[in-house]
Amino acid sequence: MVHDPLASDEADRGQGAHGEGERIAKVLARAGVASRREVERLIEAGRVAINGRTLATPAVKVAPGDIVTLDGEVVGEAEPTRLFRYHKPVGLLTSHSDPQGRPTVFQHLPPGLPRLISIGRLDFNTEGLLLLTNDGELARALELPTTGLARRYRARARGRITQERLDKLKDGCTVEGVRYGPIEAKIDKAKEGPQGANLWITVTLSEGKNREVRRVLESVGLKVNRLIRLSYGPFALGTLGIGGVEEVGPRVIREQLAEFIDPANLPKGERAQWKPAVPAPVSRAGVEAEARADRRAPQPRSAPGEAGEGREKKTYKPGWAKPKPRRSGSPPAAARRAKPSKRAPASSATRASDARPKGPRPGGGPKRG
Repeated sequence: MVHDPLASDEADRGQGAHGEGERIAKVLARAGVASRREVERLIEAGRVAINGRTLATPAVKVAPGDIVTLDGEVVGEAEPTRLFRYHKPVGLLTSHSDPQGRPTVFQHLPPGLPRLISIGRLDFNTEGLLLLTNDGELARALELPTTGLARRYRARARGRITQERLDKLKDGCTVEGVRYGPIEAKIDKAKEGPQGANLWITVTLSEGKNREVRRVLESVGLKVNRLIRLSYGPFALGTLGIGGVEEVGPRVIREQLAEFIDPANLPKGERAQWKPAVPAPVSRAGVEAEARADRRAPQPRSAPGEAGEGREKKTYKPGWAKPKPRRSGSPPAAARRAKPSKRAPASSATRASDARPKGPRPGGGPKRG
């Protein structure tokens, strides 16, 4: 009997209960298409099909041999779990596509990466660490507040606040009808300005609701003008340059995330598979430091007899004396020697009368020594 995943027969629908099939949402999530919740939205949009037949409900199981397609492209089998750290810059949307045409994170990833989805999101104007994976089940597990993974941010905000007031956020708060869990906020430093204090605050939370940090800090009178995510669970941004991508090694995944991954999907080996084909971007501070180092470096000098940049090449050997250039309009040395003098020659009588007589000096005294 040929399996029909869209059959209405309950016996056929439940054939995967004994290990002969898996729900379509789980299959696509493990293949790195999207999380289970996103897969359900894809099915509702009519973008998923099995054996050429479009699905209308996620309550379908996939049997071995079934061909699953997304937007007409075949979805491959699940690969071992992989995880990547990405330094998201400001001005990118955490999405695979945007109806408004704004640039997205996945459009700016370097080539050679597998199909990836994000673990959580960072809004358009937030920068910092964004985790990417090819395992939708892992992404969903790490996003849940019940998992308890801490997210640490550094926020720059304008306004005036005291540490005592920020400490009250540890009990949670409600903003515009939305309840937020405990938040730990600590003032790092404050700089006085003409319009008030510019604060740097380290914020730690474990829920990660939409725009949670901005909304909570605005509720206590602070206007966030820069937000950077420093860490997500055991993974930190570190020195990863803006726009840079780095794969987490298989050993680290097994040690830190084994409880959230299907044993069949656990990676093997010790080293990461992907290496960037081009040098990873560096931070703005790194670029400035490199420029300063180049300015301080000694410039190479031309060797004797070699032509420097923009100089005329010498035609004499290093041991010779360089001939002095002749001034314009002056005759050669030979012509100057042959040219007669303009002074009239003195006569012999003149020369004889002008000559001093030889003999004793007047007065007859002895010559001085």
